[in-house]
Amino acid sequence: MSADPNCIFCKIVAGQIPSNKAYEDDEILAFHDINPWAPVHILLIPKLHVVSMADVGPEHAGVLGRMMVLAPQLMRALGVTGGFRQVINTGADGGQEVMHLHLHTFGGPRPWKRG
Repeated sequence: MSADPNCIFCKIVAGQIPSNKAYEDDEILAFHDINPWAPVHILLIPKLHVVSMADVGPEHAGVLGRMMVLAPQLMRALGVTGGFRQVINTGADGGQEVMHLHLHTFGGPRPWKRG
């Protein structure tokens, strides 16, 4: 599995930086955001280092599909019943701050109010 030794999310995957995990399997890690924008705010990441959606190829279809299926399951498990929002920021102009593909999933009362 490819990793970037300078990537904070790769370090989280490797266990070098602690996280509050919501889910983990061989390909995906989901953890609670340390600066949440909503009562429930998790990040789902592929364990494989992919910089952004601009770098996705056909070989990533399986893991991305699984992330999209997993997100609503995690929201239900975390008690989110009134809806949620999913966001993938891509590149600096798209608001991406960590250059490792990640899916924000927000749940709770109007999490999108902040932006």
